[in-house]
Amino acid sequence: MPANPMNKYAIVIHGGAVTMKPGQLTPEEEAHQREGLSQALQAGWEVLHDGGTALDAVEAAVTSLENNEHFNAGRGSSLTEQGEVEMDASIMDGSNLKAGAINSVKYVKNPIRLARAVLDQGSPVYLASEGALEFALQQGLALEAPDYFKTEKTRKQWLEIIQQQAEPQQQDTVGAVALDQHGNVAVATSTGGIEGQVKGRIGDSPVLGGGSYASNDACAASCTGDGEVILRGALAHEVYALVKYKGLSVVDACRAAITLRDEELQGDKGIIAVDTQGNVALEFNSNVMRRAYRIGEEEPVVAIWRDE
Repeated sequence: MPANPMNKYAIVIHGGAVTMKPGQLTPEEEAHQREGLSQALQAGWEVLHDGGTALDAVEAAVTSLENNEHFNAGRGSSLTEQGEVEMDASIMDGSNLKAGAINSVKYVKNPIRLARAVLDQGSPVYLASEGALEFALQQGLALEAPDYFKTEKTRKQWLEIIQQQAEPQQQDTVGAVALDQHGNVAVATSTGGIEGQVKGRIGDSPVLGGGSYASNDACAASCTGDGEVILRGALAHEVYALVKYKGLSVVDACRAAITLRDEELQGDKGIIAVDTQGNVALEFNSNVMRRAYRIGEEEPVVAIWRDE
């Protein structure tokens, strides 16, 4: 692909794709989520606007979403079957394919910052559970007590599941992809998992090629939705491969990935992507995907419902 035209830069974020019944999302919650998307988009955009790296931009955007209890990552993470929080995250630099990933982590305020610390150290690429927590302690990252992560909403959802008044539901993920003025792309993805998930369950978010992938020779992509389905389809890498090897646009690549072997891979799927030309994609098969993007100094766009 040609070099980045005129130092173009762009950022796209998501706060999860899900199928919802009408009225399930209250006006108050919708307003909170729109505001949270706007704040996270601004945090990442400012890094890019000031000439910073795509890697720093996606970390900033996802950190903002992790700090917001209205999204299922960090502060607002879902509770496991045992009523605990187990968080997963990954981050990848498209300029050199360096990456950091962590899963089943407790107490760490911002899992994406832990994933970034893993990336910066270089090896290993992936740390899990207690090993990841010990690394966070070594790095001096902020920790919080369990109650910090348990919101009124997640406690209520967990109680309904434990009392068998509701089935465990696929919960959301947060993610960001960006292109910086130097022509580099990056991706960050973070999640608190599924309401009432079994202990040790890992979705697509921390898996490179599953829920996250970035490479300067094509694009960066972050997935959300049914984690098991996305994992089985390796959908983030599918987008990358369709752009790199078939020459598809990021929009067409995301659409093709979402419909990949649709009979075997049924479920909610959403993908955001950006290529090295600053073209963006926000594709999903559900009726809701919390999403936002901004290209250069154009007006920011924030949306939740499919028909927006």
